Amino acid sequence: MDNAVAGTPHIVVVGGGIAGLAAAHRLLEPGVRVTLLEATDRLGGKLESGEIAGARVDLGAESMLARRPEAVGLAREVGLGERLRAPSATAAIWTRGELRPMPKGHVMGVPADPASLSGIVSAEGLARIAQDRELARTEVGDDVGVGEFVARRLGREVVDRLVEPLLGGVYAGDAYRISMRAAVPQLFEAARGHASLLDGVQDLQAKAAARPQEGGPVFMGLDGGMGTLPLAVADAVRAKGGVIRTEAPVVALSRTADSWRIRTDHEVIEADGVVLAAPAWSASALLAAESPAAAAELAGVEYASMALVTMAFRRADLEHLERSSGFLVPSVDGRTIKASTFSSYKWQWVTDGAPDLFVLRTSIGRYGEEQHLERDDADLVDMSLRDLGDAVGLAAKPVASEVTRWTGGLPQYPVGHLARVARVRAAVAELPALRVCGAAYDGVGIPACIASARRAADEIIATSTLARNTQRDAGQ
Repeated sequence: MDNAVAGTPHIVVVGGGIAGLAAAHRLLEPGVRVTLLEATDRLGGKLESGEIAGARVDLGAESMLARRPEAVGLAREVGLGERLRAPSATAAIWTRGELRPMPKGHVMGVPADPASLSGIVSAEGLARIAQDRELARTEVGDDVGVGEFVARRLGREVVDRLVEPLLGGVYAGDAYRISMRAAVPQLFEAARGHASLLDGVQDLQAKAAARPQEGGPVFMGLDGGMGTLPLAVADAVRAKGGVIRTEAPVVALSRTADSWRIRTDHEVIEADGVVLAAPAWSASALLAAESPAAAAELAGVEYASMALVTMAFRRADLEHLERSSGFLVPSVDGRTIKASTFSSYKWQWVTDGAPDLFVLRTSIGRYGEEQHLERDDADLVDMSLRDLGDAVGLAAKPVASEVTRWTGGLPQYPVGHLARVARVRAAVAELPALRVCGAAYDGVGIPACIASARRAADEIIATSTLARNTQRDAGQ
């Protein structure tokens, strides 16, 4: 039994992904004692670094949205500010048998200028887009599917050729059922405020142009890979006195008269508060006894699985490859891969670390199409090479390859997701000093996960017992 030090609030964080680590880091600010428990033997969740043929690479998420402050800010807080890097080169889209430049001036594939979609969308599709301003207003209500709404206004080609690969690249989901309010809130507000969707996107672009101070890279990475971020946060947590335990799966959670009891597979810990930064299915199981309502809602959150196929080639074998950060692939084109990243072009640190190699990766797997992931690693590599051959004429064989499967890696945000999250939080709020955070709530991106974690930590600190203890300790 691990008893809290008298007078010092003790919080247990369940989950060692970036959300759990960010929550632990935040909780230590006011001097709370923190213990983080991670079920596996590594920290970072879907942020993972590795090596291939001696080259350092990311095996999970490789960049973070820089237009939101949370992730870039946390990187700076833990000493990685000088390692922030913007990606180089530009992306393309592989559709209708050709690589085509990604159009500019769009919001998740919805264009401000339909002419920018020429070659991606057919002449008939462009004519359908032009009808948007002639159509009667389409109400979005409390929520609507992104693809469903965009198809009604601009036609299915815009969804299938642009919205789906862009949105699917984030959620690995079905664009027609993904919530516009949850996944693309700026587009949701534009649709609510304008009869024409084109006018709404043009208004968004005009407002963005009027705020040049908010410019800069849309995405940022880290020299050495995004997998270095959770490790740096973990080091900062330990430096502040936090305790981190890996291979410590939490198997039960119960409330006593004045504390929480957290049981792992080999010990029982008592704490004043708990932050659940675990996937929805795990949080559901842990909350089943104390909050059946929250547990039932969390059990309904669906996940998509995907695989990343990382390959290293002799650089001389890929000299013909046009300089690009990679390309997206619409599912309507019937290919296996949904995207490819040319890591050696996109990230200078990859080239610097392995100048004689060319590293690229593909992603495979969408919601409802997980059957590909049942194939063995060699099959996934071969399938990727076939698509790459068709897309960019790649004929070389890799000198090394690595397949990373992210089973149940991406929570889905269907219409009504935000209402589900609100019900979860309302149910959890009835429990003293317990909060939830992570990718299942406010967004799957790294900044959203960090924001979710900070919200949970701040609310835990604000709970009455902990607030009194913290204030009393500060006054001594």
